[in-house]
Amino acid sequence: MSEKRTPVVDALGGLLIVDKDGGWTSHDVVAKGRRLLRTKKVGHAGTLDPMATGVLVLGVERATKLLGQLILTTKAYTATIRLGQSTITDDAEGETTATTAAGHLTDADIATAIAELTGDIQQVPATVSAIKVNGERAYARARAGEDVQLAARPVTVSRFDVLARRDVDTGATQFVDLDVEVECTSGTYIRALARDLGAKLAVGGHLTALRRTRVGPFTLEHARTLDQLAVAAEAGEALLSLDIDEAVRTAFPLREVTDTQAEDLRNGRWLEPIGLPGVYAAVDPAGNAIALVQESGKRAASVMVVRPAGL
Repeated sequence: MSEKRTPVVDALGGLLIVDKDGGWTSHDVVAKGRRLLRTKKVGHAGTLDPMATGVLVLGVERATKLLGQLILTTKAYTATIRLGQSTITDDAEGETTATTAAGHLTDADIATAIAELTGDIQQVPATVSAIKVNGERAYARARAGEDVQLAARPVTVSRFDVLARRDVDTGATQFVDLDVEVECTSGTYIRALARDLGAKLAVGGHLTALRRTRVGPFTLEHARTLDQLAVAAEAGEALLSLDIDEAVRTAFPLREVTDTQAEDLRNGRWLEPIGLPGVYAAVDPAGNAIALVQESGKRAASVMVVRPAGL
């Protein structure tokens, strides 16, 4: 019988911010995190495609319950879009479906098309996505040969800036590669932005590189690669990027509560509202995160109790 491994974090846990390497799935990273932290209670906030690199937020132990709220936050990316070529997956990992010379495009043409994809827009997600269609992932249906039709959904692209342009002449055709920076709401597909930009310019487009630089307040400055984390684990160093209290204080507005109010929240009771919008954190006089709270009508009720009675 194998020896039971003791978790290296307490029952409250916290967040592990990983700088994901290309080629790893988000599930691969979670599995590696479970091994490093010696616990099965690890989840992630928002999938990153295998091709993509950058910030992947892992919740550990009780902090996994924070992830549902973190998924709703804004995200930032740097990416490279190739204009002049479409692929079946809208990124470089898929088969090419069409090639059209793009060298004639002016910077003004590109800027006009980007402006139409900025702000509040309706976006059809990439067909090869993790969205479920009748209980099955869209990518599984697409890879099985099914013609998957996904409905457009509202997203907000608050920033879509071109950082650099490179004209690429392969001899056979002319592509335009754009290095871009995007800030957007959760649920926005950068692959779909590349596809739609190419479509608006009538040359096709796809994503050739993607790096997530921020999830909510968590950036690459918080992050370590899996190799770095493995070295830290071998040295017996702390692995969590933030404990649960640091994570809550970083990610949510704060409301200071009394010890009595804290006990009410820990036991499932609600508080009087104070007019704070959205989800916020209730913190006791000692600075401990007690609950995530949202106000509705005459109640400020918990959407997640961080420290329930008895823990």
